[in-house]
Amino acid sequence: MNKYPLNSAGRKIVKNVPVCHQDNSVLDVKNMLFETMDLLETINYIYVVDKQRKLIGVFSIKDIFRRPNNKKIKEIMDKDVIKIKPYADQEKVAISALQNNIKSVPVVDKNNKFLGVVPSDIILDILNSENIEDFLKMAGINSPLQKVFKGSAFYLAKVRIPWLILGLLGGIFAAGVIDFFEAPLKSYFILTAFIPLMLYLASAVGTQTETLFIRNMILNSRLNVWKYFFREIKVSLLISLILAVLLYLIAVFWFKSEYFIGIILGASLFLTILTAVLIGISIPWILTKLKKDPAVGTGPFATILRDVLSLVIYFLIATLLLNIFTL
Repeated sequence: MNKYPLNSAGRKIVKNVPVCHQDNSVLDVKNMLFETMDLLETINYIYVVDKQRKLIGVFSIKDIFRRPNNKKIKEIMDKDVIKIKPYADQEKVAISALQNNIKSVPVVDKNNKFLGVVPSDIILDILNSENIEDFLKMAGINSPLQKVFKGSAFYLAKVRIPWLILGLLGGIFAAGVIDFFEAPLKSYFILTAFIPLMLYLASAVGTQTETLFIRNMILNSRLNVWKYFFREIKVSLLISLILAVLLYLIAVFWFKSEYFIGIILGASLFLTILTAVLIGISIPWILTKLKKDPAVGTGPFATILRDVLSLVIYFLIATLLLNIFTL
């Protein structure tokens, strides 16, 4: 029975892989390959172990056929081996393979004893399943894949309903925000027609920010969050400024004499996009600090928070500027 957790590297290893010793010659390895070819599960790389079976090097199958037969393995092996522990999450295996451009990842225990490798076909399966899981979490479904695809109607309803209830409550709160600001906007009801525009652009920019930030955190364990944050703020300032100015010009052309509507729309969009970016970075970062999956932050919770704050910002600016321009 496999002692490692379900989604760990130890559950994904194959053991029938080519291994040799550093004192072997190229000819020795060639003969070994020809003798054991039918038993091997993967032959992308040949792993070098010592007498205690500790991993000390690696070289590609190509090296065997372009080196002299009398060449010693210790002269051609790469001692800087990318490896991973058996209890590591399977996603880290796939990330390691992508970051280092390798076809399989060796797995070693705490004493560096070689246990086997996670080959390329399994790495592809991991990437596929992890992407599906992240997609489901973004949709507010945080449950094992097999249960999601094969679960009963009752089970599927149970795993989906919590976030939808939160969305219902958020929608009710948003309706209260709109109702609260109804009176000052009655004279310029056209402003309510731009609510979908504000929510859509906030959602689009927020989703882009969240997706890029989460991918960066996963692919780069040493990511400088503050440096990334300030860079993203610069990007969002540029994006929001361009979109705000564009919306302002369109509104001024559209409404002509009521130019202040363009100012209201432009200023609201500018602040709405900035807020969406802040939410897109802060929620995944906070979840990571709490040791929770950051993909959860890209789901309904971030959407609800972003929509409500977008409405509040839009109506506050509209109310304030209308009081100034219509005195």
